Amino acid sequence: MRQSQKPTVDIVNEVLELCIIAYPVSSFVISLYKQYGQRGFLSKKQLQGLLGKASEIPDVNPAKIATLEALIKKMPNRFKSELPEKKAKEDDPHLKLLEEILNAFPEHKAANFLIGKIKNGESLNSTESADVHRFYKFVNKKIN
Repeated sequence: MRQSQKPTVDIVNEVLELCIIAYPVSSFVISLYKQYGQRGFLSKKQLQGLLGKASEIPDVNPAKIATLEALIKKMPNRFKSELPEKKAKEDDPHLKLLEEILNAFPEHKAANFLIGKIKNGESLNSTESADVHRFYKFVNKKIN
């Protein structure tokens, strides 16, 4: 039992071939043609670029342009979601200690670094936490 297969029309390939004939030295069109040959598809942005090039050709069939536009409209839009904002951890117990250290020694590099880390929403690891307590004990001995 043989299944009859209808020959499919590849509009993208036809438009690419028309563009290669019209723009034989265009590296953009050549790269699109190679990618389409290797992968079998183009991204939405690439198809939009191809549509722009094909629209400039005066003798191209308007039905092919319309079909290419329909293919582009049919494709989904891809958006990258934004990273969530990092909120400062105001309730961090180390924040008060670090502020007292900076009141006594405003140029303390490690304390400035750690307070910046907390304000960026990051938590301190065990080594950094131990450093804060060590610095605080040192500051209390200096003050008293």
